[in-house]
Amino acid sequence: MKRTTRSPRATTTLRRAAAVGAVLLAALAAATVPAATAEGPSREEIYRELGVAGQPVDYVILVDTSGSMKAKGRYGTVRSTLRTFLGGLTRTDHVALITFDDRPEARYIGSAGDPARIVARLPRAPDPDGGTDIGAALDQALRELERTDAASVASVVMLTDGRHQPPRGSRHPTFSGAPWTALRKRAEAIGARTELAGYALPLASGASGAERLGDVVHNTLVLRPGSIQDLGSYLQRAGDSTRARSAARLLAEDRGKGVTASWERTGPRDLTAGSVTASVTFRSAARHVPLTVGDARLSAAGVPLRISGLPERLTLGPGESRTCTVRLAGGPAGSGLPYRRTEDASAALRVSGQVSSPWQRALAPDVGLKVPEAVAVGGGPLTVRADTGSVLFLPGILLGLVAVLTLGWLRWRSVNRPVLSGALIVVPVFEGGVPGRIALAGRRVAFQPREGGRGTVRGRRRRTADGPGTDLVIRYVPDGASGRPDRVICAPGAQAVVGGLSFSHRPDSGPASAPGTARPRTEGPR
Repeated sequence: MKRTTRSPRATTTLRRAAAVGAVLLAALAAATVPAATAEGPSREEIYRELGVAGQPVDYVILVDTSGSMKAKGRYGTVRSTLRTFLGGLTRTDHVALITFDDRPEARYIGSAGDPARIVARLPRAPDPDGGTDIGAALDQALRELERTDAASVASVVMLTDGRHQPPRGSRHPTFSGAPWTALRKRAEAIGARTELAGYALPLASGASGAERLGDVVHNTLVLRPGSIQDLGSYLQRAGDSTRARSAARLLAEDRGKGVTASWERTGPRDLTAGSVTASVTFRSAARHVPLTVGDARLSAAGVPLRISGLPERLTLGPGESRTCTVRLAGGPAGSGLPYRRTEDASAALRVSGQVSSPWQRALAPDVGLKVPEAVAVGGGPLTVRADTGSVLFLPGILLGLVAVLTLGWLRWRSVNRPVLSGALIVVPVFEGGVPGRIALAGRRVAFQPREGGRGTVRGRRRRTADGPGTDLVIRYVPDGASGRPDRVICAPGAQAVVGGLSFSHRPDSGPASAPGTARPRTEGPR
């Protein structure tokens, strides 16, 4: 087989390529970390924000010191691991360190500020002849939590490797019966006024008395380390769970408190120009939890408005209010006749979107934040105003009405007051005499015949088979007569008699009448 050899230059190139690849992978990994962490703060950051470390917690730590704890170095591991666990507590926490074998004994009661001093109170070795009275140990733990100055959050941590094996004369000879019922009732009374939880850590495989803690304290987590070396991580879990309960207690007052939106300053907004700005205020009712409004959209009830300019995502700190400037477009729609007028309308705010908290993912599932998902609406409606209709509508209506009336009047006048032409020949019916002549001009003629009296002549159009024509309406009152004037209709070119006078129409000008026969007087229409 032929062996291939690389030149030193090729080897250097490969090494450089590998180095570049490693740098790129490292850069890629570094670039992906912020994307994961940008989703929200960690639990530790949330705990610091809440001040969980400043919230006092009662820890009652029950350590088995029976003879079996000497096996496999369990007791030594408990001592060293317990010091690490206590180092994670603060000076505000209260620790009661109780050992138990044939009987319980309080080794330390006080602040958790000095882990070395607390662990130093433990005996150097377990009692080789000691039994395991778990009932007496739980009785001592409950008495510690029944003190008047107990904290609002309490944890009972039990570390044991054996079954409940009490000595003779114990008040809890078995793990059932009236003594255990009494312990449960006392634990329930403590749990009614504080957040009480238990953490049982069996240090040996098989059946263990650690489960007895769950018979007394209802909210008990039985941790099962694979070996005594896992004790540190399980104690850490117990501490984390206790801090989570402290956080849950603080956050309980934020349950059901979400975000409310309202118009800021609900005075009239004039939309005559087409658009105008307005302000919407979002308020968080939470005292501890930051809230985020995502995919928020605004609309208005009662007015066709388009509202834009709201950020897609809005995060509010605890109790924070934030005012956003938005743009309104649209406005009141005019109804009825389109005359120019000012319309006012009330725009009730509507908000769609989803409320959440950036803390939810980090605290789940130990702490459930019951945040209302919908944005509530508060405050009153916004008044919007706009000038609607046309300024030309009313003048147009008036001009149209004048035009219609004018055309109607002209039509009426053309029918009832046509222009007169020709002449009337007036002759007394029963007496001879010189005929009189009344010249017809204008739309109405008043006359006074020689025989006395007075009269008027006006025209009235009519349609005949031969086409349109104009009749003459002659009114005449003789001298000495009373009442309304007599009236007669004289067709074009015809003759009519009224008041003893005969009137003959001459469409064209006829011969001149004798002087003074009739004194016509032309008047305007009446």
